[in-house]
Amino acid sequence: MADSHASRGAGAAVSGADAVVIGGGPVGLVFARALASAGMSVAVVDREAPGAGPEAGSDGRVSAVASGSRRVLEALGLWRAMAAAAQPVRDIRVTDGAAPAFLHLGHGETGPEPLGHVVENRVIRSVLAGAVAADPAMTMLAPARVAEIARERNGARVALADGRVIRAPLVVGADGRASPVRAAAGIGVAEWDYDQGAIVATIAHARRHEGVAEERFLPAGPFAVLPMTDDAEGRHRSSVVWTERAALVPALLALGAPDFEAELGRRLGDHLGAVAAVGPRWSYPLGLTLADSYVAERLALIGDAAHAIHPIAGQGLNLGIRDAAALAEVVVDARRLGLDHGTTAALADYERWRRFDNVCLAAATDLLDRLFSTGFAPLRAARALGLAAVQRLGFARRLILREAMGIAGDLPRLVRGEPL
Repeated sequence: MADSHASRGAGAAVSGADAVVIGGGPVGLVFARALASAGMSVAVVDREAPGAGPEAGSDGRVSAVASGSRRVLEALGLWRAMAAAAQPVRDIRVTDGAAPAFLHLGHGETGPEPLGHVVENRVIRSVLAGAVAADPAMTMLAPARVAEIARERNGARVALADGRVIRAPLVVGADGRASPVRAAAGIGVAEWDYDQGAIVATIAHARRHEGVAEERFLPAGPFAVLPMTDDAEGRHRSSVVWTERAALVPALLALGAPDFEAELGRRLGDHLGAVAAVGPRWSYPLGLTLADSYVAERLALIGDAAHAIHPIAGQGLNLGIRDAAALAEVVVDARRLGLDHGTTAALADYERWRRFDNVCLAAATDLLDRLFSTGFAPLRAARALGLAAVQRLGFARRLILREAMGIAGDLPRLVRGEPL
């Protein structure tokens, strides 16, 4: 993909939109839906056809949708179609290995609503794809490959490999951690590798999870258990996100079912009863990526294209949805004032708004992973004291809960549940 500041002339077919979103994942589609809800037109370009890709089937991979993100989806008319397949998270239990100290975070401390919901990725993608198909203000161009992005003084031009061209005041990069849009624009990144991999699997278990999410800190990294809805056969299910040293991940993935389940049981314990792994196993390397800038002339980055963090707190998607809500608000407000919403001046408020939140959470997850992924005895003792102290301090628990729910700080209108 090339990025330039001078036009080479129109392609064979030219169309226009108020914004072009590169990347048809959940964050990009939530942003597109937000603009469409305010009467703006959006073209979404994605390399894969709707319904294709690794998450097209019922593989059980899930996302944690925090309370603030649910409000965004409700305000955009998307949540109702997901709600039946969403498992409420009512409590979070944090433990440090086999230590007796633990931290229990209950939804009753912040009000009656759940802390969040766990939703299968296929459900999220299906609902969002349906919203695009049903809304004339949104156009999905997929499968399609971007050949060039020309960012000019008076607008941007996105040329596709098949000759189609879309002109718009703004291009939004929502194309993931490796972001070709970001790279083509020459925006640098700060990044490092954790030398860890995440193994993701769905488990069926004999006992109910009661809506409790678990985070177990082990020497190799966090071991998270996210409650899911029962499957069609009535089996109780949870999703496991198992952080392990990168060198061991291939061997663990290659284990036969009995040995893999035995390794799961060693880390999980017996409180859920007999456990069986169901469906495929997945893995991905863990690292941190922070873009040097979220905006440039005619360009904005959202989601993993702007920041990718450790999954230790399950906040990756939620940060991206808050990006989408904030950018949509900035763009819509500029448009209503009669301003050009693609200029750096118009987009500056978005970067100022989101960078602090994202960098703080990236730093917090990095610190937690480094602090807890060690068996060093003095640190283990300090961690136990810290967990016990927070457990006794109600205000500290409530602060952590509000952050986990995505309802702390300067919130966009959509995160407050208000329309744009």
